[in-house]
Order: sequence, then C-alpha cells, then structure tokens
Amino acid sequence: MADLGFRFRRSSKAMHRRSRELAMIVKGLLSKDHPVLAHIIPIRRCNLSCAYCNEYDDFSKPVPLATMYRRLDRLAELGTTIITLSGGEPLLHPELDEIIARIRYHGVMAGMITNGYLLTGERIQRLNHAGLEHMQISIDNVNPDDVSKKSLKVLDKKLELLAENAEFHVNINSVVGGGIHNPEDALEVGRRAVELGFTSTIGIIHDGDGQLQPLKPEERDVYVRMKNMAKRSYARLHSFQHNIAHGLPNEWRCRAGARYLYVCEDGLVHYCSQQRGYPAKPLEQYTLEDIRREYLTVKSCAPRCTVACAHYASYMDYWRDPQTILAPERTPEPELIQLETQ
Repeated sequence: MADLGFRFRRSSKAMHRRSRELAMIVKGLLSKDHPVLAHIIPIRRCNLSCAYCNEYDDFSKPVPLATMYRRLDRLAELGTTIITLSGGEPLLHPELDEIIARIRYHGVMAGMITNGYLLTGERIQRLNHAGLEHMQISIDNVNPDDVSKKSLKVLDKKLELLAENAEFHVNINSVVGGGIHNPEDALEVGRRAVELGFTSTIGIIHDGDGQLQPLKPEERDVYVRMKNMAKRSYARLHSFQHNIAHGLPNEWRCRAGARYLYVCEDGLVHYCSQQRGYPAKPLEQYTLEDIRREYLTVKSCAPRCTVACAHYASYMDYWRDPQTILAPERTPEPELIQLETQ
C-alpha cells in the first residue's frame, strides 16, 4: 500500500508539474519582460574536483540564508518562472531545504543541479518535503578516472534511491568531449537512466569560455545516438543538434541577462557560468530596464556557445525581436577574475 501511495503522489506531482510548465510557456510567449530561468549559487564549494570544471572551489562558505532569501525574493519580483540551484555542490549548503521552500513559497518552480554523491534516502525525502520539482545529475563516465569521479559505477546506488523515493523529476545528463576517455560511456549512462524511469540528455563539454570545440567522429556518433534516445527530453526542442555535433557555429539570439540569469555567490548577475564578468550587476539592483537591454544585446560568444540553459531559455524568443545592441568588450574587474579560477 505504501508503494501504491508513493506512486500516486509521484504521478500527481508529475501532472501538476506539467501544468506549471505549460503555464510557464504561455507566460513566456505572452511577455518577454521577465526571466524564464535563473541559476543561483548557494555555495561555490564542491566535494569533487573534476578536471574540466571551472565552477567550484574547495573553501567557500555557504551564502547566508537571509542573503539567499533576499536574492530569491528579488528573482520572484522580476517574474522568474524557474529557479535552479547550482554550484559548486548545492547539497553542501546546510539550509538547502529552507532555500527550496522559499522558492516554492513564491510559486516559482524549483530545480537543482547536483553531482548526487550526498544523496541518501532520508535526504531525498527532505527534498520531496521542501518542494523540489526538478533535479539534474551529470554522470560523465562508467568508471571514475582522472577527468571525472562522477561515474555510473559510483552513483548507480544513488540513482536507485532516487527511483525508489524521489517525487520530483530526475534528468541524467551525460557528456562527450573535453577529455572524456570513452564516449560510448554516455550511451550506457543514458540507457541506465531510461531503465530507471528518468529522462536522459547529453551535452558537450565546452572550453574555459563556454565555447564549442569540434567533436571527434566517434564522439559525434555517440552524441547523435544519445539525442535520438532522449525522446522525452526537452533537449529535442532546439535545432542546434547538427551544428553542435559538427563543431559549426549557430545563428541564434541569445537572451542571457534577460530570459536567463546566472547569479553568482556574490549576488551578481552574469550572462552565464562561462561568461562571468558582464553585466556583473548586483541582483538586488537589477531592473526591468536591465532585462530589456540584455534581451536586445548581441553576445559575441553566442555562435559557438554550448551552454544549454541559455539555449533553452532563449528558445521561445527565436522568432521575434532582432537584437540591435552590441555587448561591450568584457573586461572583468579584478575581484571578478577570481571567480574564474579554481
């Protein structure tokens, strides 16, 4: 009976989540003056040290809860429809449940990107109770190596715990490129994700500026096969697949700074995790004027961008409003340069 009760709750929450996602799309089509998605960093520290990652350190303290509340409140005031907690490793924040609950208090969809190492059955139940709606775990290989410890061998038991306990949507993201030794691992990761009832996506590891590097033929083959496997994934919405796989530029209108906000641990708004340094304006001072300016700003990094979150959030505006403002040359202040170091 408990199993039936869990399945009923998960099914009910999935239906409710899909209705909220539909409302998000409708709102986005009707108005372009609000962020669709914001990534916010509650802690920069991570318990791992993947060789390709430039988004973590091993010493930062958690952002104080009161500060996180102010930032989340401001994102809600700006009309943000989805807030995703990233890092570092967000599960290292001691008050993560309260942060998720604050997001849901505002009626905003709550997501999280995690490496999954710290998940337990009890921790998953707490995430259910807090109101988490989406979780993404990146798994880079089948067995841990010198590039990444985020391996299927290490995390498979965590995935089973999620399948047994999570009432929220789980997506497993695998990767190719960037020094991953065996691209075929992505297929095994994807098959295991689908077997457990999760969605599965694949990404390309970018260089230090978030830019696309051409895939080798075997990597390109795996990328295309994984895209075909991900039938239920919203990743299929965008049309970049062929060009990304072949290392070719794309013509698109990046709305980062408007439809997509990346808020670092210092509370500054950046285009994305790979373009930290502009506009670098405090979130609490970010206004509709900033959103409208960045909506129209051409980003020179866009043609070879692999930052999927910027793609997704910009997708509903591909068809309208040509961009007419050129972004200034990015010259980060000294205090921002340290954000790009490990």
